[in-house]
Amino acid sequence: MTKVGAVNKLPIVKKVEFGLYLDGGDLGEILMPSRYVPDAFEIGDELEAFIYLDSEDRLVATSEIPYCEVGKCAHLKVTSTSSFGAFLNWGLSKDLLVPFKEQLIPMLVGNSYVVFLYIDVTGRIAASSKLSKFMKEEDGYDFLKNQEVSLLIARRNDYGYKAVVNNEHMGLIHNIDILQPIEVGDRMNGYIKNIREDGKIDLILQSQGGEAICSLSENILKWVRAKGGTLDLTDKSSPNLIYEAFGVSKSNYKKAIGKLYKKRLITIEKDQIRLV
Repeated sequence: MTKVGAVNKLPIVKKVEFGLYLDGGDLGEILMPSRYVPDAFEIGDELEAFIYLDSEDRLVATSEIPYCEVGKCAHLKVTSTSSFGAFLNWGLSKDLLVPFKEQLIPMLVGNSYVVFLYIDVTGRIAASSKLSKFMKEEDGYDFLKNQEVSLLIARRNDYGYKAVVNNEHMGLIHNIDILQPIEVGDRMNGYIKNIREDGKIDLILQSQGGEAICSLSENILKWVRAKGGTLDLTDKSSPNLIYEAFGVSKSNYKKAIGKLYKKRLITIEKDQIRLV
């Protein structure tokens, strides 16, 4: 089934003076204008093409691949504004409109924003920075604690950073769990820290699972041995020093050295840990 606002693989039906017609299935034949036609082709060949409506509301196929498809989020820069809204560079010759009513805050030329792409009532592709209209903020019960997920950092607030989770949900990385520089628009992997009673998701950028703690314990043990049997990082050390040394949260570090202590491999002293 051919999808508008997505890359489709469609067979060539016929060649005309102004381009090619592709078989769009239930959408009928779709024109690929001459400027997008490859140098070599044969009738019946399948071409990868992005499908959208042109300024005259006609379906058009292009070999240009945009930065984002309908139903997904992207971090895009504003190129211009008009009486209709803001226009974003999304990798196509025709910029993407964000209507004024779909702007969470007024958009400024030169700035970039995380937006969701959708098809409006006219059938055209548009974008919105009001992510909560399209992404679930609650009902995160399908996720599991410590599950690895893909994140797109969406915006900053007083509590931390809101992030798009697996392109379908919204979650929060709390300030206390931000141990590395992150910015709006960053894509990274993270983990489900907690599912709250209201179904909202708390996120963290380091795994807290048993395997991660075991691996960290082994690394700490190797480090202590390499340092001659002592290490001046304890459960009282600052989170920044711990992150600089091991790239993990203080919570995970405490769990890891606690594991080593229970196995009687180290002792934890006031200012250092020591090999037994």
